[in-house]
Amino acid sequence: MKQNIQIKQWLDLKPYDKYKKTDSYYLKLSNTVHHALIKNTHTLVLRNHLPKFEIEILACFLTSYFEDIISKTYIWSSFVDSHQKLYKKILPFYPTEEYNHHNINLQDICFLMWYFVNSTDDDVFISPAHEFLIEISNSVCEIFIESHPYAPKNKDLKSYYHLDSNETDYYVIRKKIDTILFKTYLFYPDTVLDFRQQITEIASEFQYDENLIAHLNDFRDNSLHKTCTQLLSLNGKQWLAEVIADEHPLYQDVLSISQRIKGLFLYKGQDSENIFIQHIESDKRFEMTKQSFDSTEMLETIDTILQIGIVLWKDKWWFTGVFFQQPYDEDTVAKEKQSIQSRNDAGFLDHSTKKLQDLLAKHCNAFKKFNNNQLIAFLPSEKINDFYEEYIQYFNSLLSISTKQKRQLKHIEKTRNSSNLIKGKINFEEFSESGLVFFNPKGGIEIALNVNSAFPLPNNHYFDAELSEEHIIQMMTDPSISTELVNYCMDNCKTNLPFFDSIIGQSICNDLDFLLRYWKKEKYHTVPSLSFTD
Repeated sequence: MKQNIQIKQWLDLKPYDKYKKTDSYYLKLSNTVHHALIKNTHTLVLRNHLPKFEIEILACFLTSYFEDIISKTYIWSSFVDSHQKLYKKILPFYPTEEYNHHNINLQDICFLMWYFVNSTDDDVFISPAHEFLIEISNSVCEIFIESHPYAPKNKDLKSYYHLDSNETDYYVIRKKIDTILFKTYLFYPDTVLDFRQQITEIASEFQYDENLIAHLNDFRDNSLHKTCTQLLSLNGKQWLAEVIADEHPLYQDVLSISQRIKGLFLYKGQDSENIFIQHIESDKRFEMTKQSFDSTEMLETIDTILQIGIVLWKDKWWFTGVFFQQPYDEDTVAKEKQSIQSRNDAGFLDHSTKKLQDLLAKHCNAFKKFNNNQLIAFLPSEKINDFYEEYIQYFNSLLSISTKQKRQLKHIEKTRNSSNLIKGKINFEEFSESGLVFFNPKGGIEIALNVNSAFPLPNNHYFDAELSEEHIIQMMTDPSISTELVNYCMDNCKTNLPFFDSIIGQSICNDLDFLLRYWKKEKYHTVPSLSFTD
């Protein structure tokens, strides 16, 4: 049999670069799987979705699942366990009455085929029940079952995911998270490929910049804190916690790693253990452990401006990302104090979930009063901006504040409406004739276009039955449209939408939340679009 797949392709899905002694076995097995993929009666269907080189990678991907099971690295089982915690069932889409945990299962291979094809060919949605997925998965499963008694364990592989129970170094934790998100086979068609593409784009953009390495390092650090996977919309620390499992002594510590605060700080001195810094936007002071910072000798002048990132791990603030410094400058400080991004980055330290919920509830009640007791307004696109402005003015009028504060608010509105900001408003009519304004109880005001026909509601004069299916799919798959808007549609409109009586519609309904996490990824979890000010 011709060996189409080379060792470089196999190693491309590994967390290491150098050849291990078991790799020769799994490379040969990958070629056997590849042969089954390209000689199947459904090969032409597969080739309609994947080019030749991606079919070769698919063979390595499926074989990596087999290696994972044999070597007990528990990457796949961490997904199964997480799915079961969320949904009280083993897998989406497929029946699992006869499922063998920590062993080879046909349902696993069917799902992995569905996941790989849909993730790499995002122009279409392949049904999990498609005949070609089932038939090819059967052929691959037979190969794995036959190979199971002879397959060697890759003992080195597990070390890349193992975490000592007494580990205290945040950088060790960070490296494990980086490995899971950007070097693990399960996330290859998702975060691995996305990350590599963005790294290539940054390298091209800053190829002549002396700070190229700093740009790359900062992007990597930012990505490992913020990236979520298509599978279950979990981030890196959540996946690391699932891989080490909840009986591990560091399970809760890993889950408790804070968000990263990145911005400008003032240097305020140091002692034998910590560097004292002050976040410019919030005036908050932090003690950053010297365990995380090797350049203490570079810090000399009090109030030097530092551009850094910090993260809280086991009750200590650790430096993470890149570091720049500059002399104190009043203009830089004044500008940073007005930075919405810096305010949002550090906002989680001050404002409790309850405070946000209370504010959102006030807005929600006001929006409903303003909009005839409805959470959605359907409007011609040219009126969306005016509707939003009028609502903000209405909400401000309800605030229990002093006459002086009301004058200040009026001044802010007048300044905003007479400034160049008004020219920066989105011209919605360029994209659609109509749209909707939705008050998201978890996020605030949300504007959506080209989805009106997903809502057969009495106050929607723009509903078009012929566009209904297209708008439903757009609403579900578009990452910019919130989970809450989809759920509002399902709660209020599902019974009046024929799409959900179809086979594909019923299939989506059965695993809707899983699919929303898959389609919306980082945007599945709504973040309040509110900033607290004095």
